[in-house]
Amino acid sequence: MKKARFTESEIVGILKEADAGLPVGDVIRKHGISTTTYYKWKSKYGGLDASELKRIKELEAQLSEFKQIVAHLTLENKAMKGLIAKKL
Repeated sequence: MKKARFTESEIVGILKEADAGLPVGDVIRKHGISTTTYYKWKSKYGGLDASELKRIKELEAQLSEFKQIVAHLTLENKAMKGLIAKKL
């Protein structure tokens, strides 16, 4: 997988520059990004602070962990049901 050039905190900073009143064309030229990239970032990270972004990442990690737990328990449940069905 390709390594990102900008961290998410840097992306939020770039978007804040444009929100502060700098023309979008100047911001994208300054940072060497395309217009498409800027607007994709804006749709994904627009209006977020660095602290909110960190919290979102923590919640996504926690959700991933919960999904793994549910998958594991589901497999155990199916195995138990299979054993019970064989005994009967």
